[in-house]
Amino acid sequence: MSSPVKQNLEAKKATLFDRTFRDSEGNIVIAQAPNLPVLVGAAATLLYYTLPSSKIQTVLGLIAFGTLFTWAWQELFEGVNYFRRALGLIGLVSLIVLCLNILTV
Repeated sequence: MSSPVKQNLEAKKATLFDRTFRDSEGNIVIAQAPNLPVLVGAAATLLYYTLPSSKIQTVLGLIAFGTLFTWAWQELFEGVNYFRRALGLIGLVSLIVLCLNILTV
């Protein structure tokens, strides 16, 4: 069993690569199986672009935005490594820019 001092030294030796791509168990994590917000957001986006203009399309757009925003927020604050958190930040900024672009058109 290692002492707390030794564990602290090992934690300080983590490289930038380790902090960027490894999770707390030491596994490299870049992609994961899609979670519920991603699946719902993708399905709503697909239906949004395939259905004709109607109130249903508006609701689907809101569902798509809300679920993808939720996914990006979760990744940003609960991501397993810096890469996943950066992915959440990019997704969040992209959604906000896309929404502002749609509102100005």
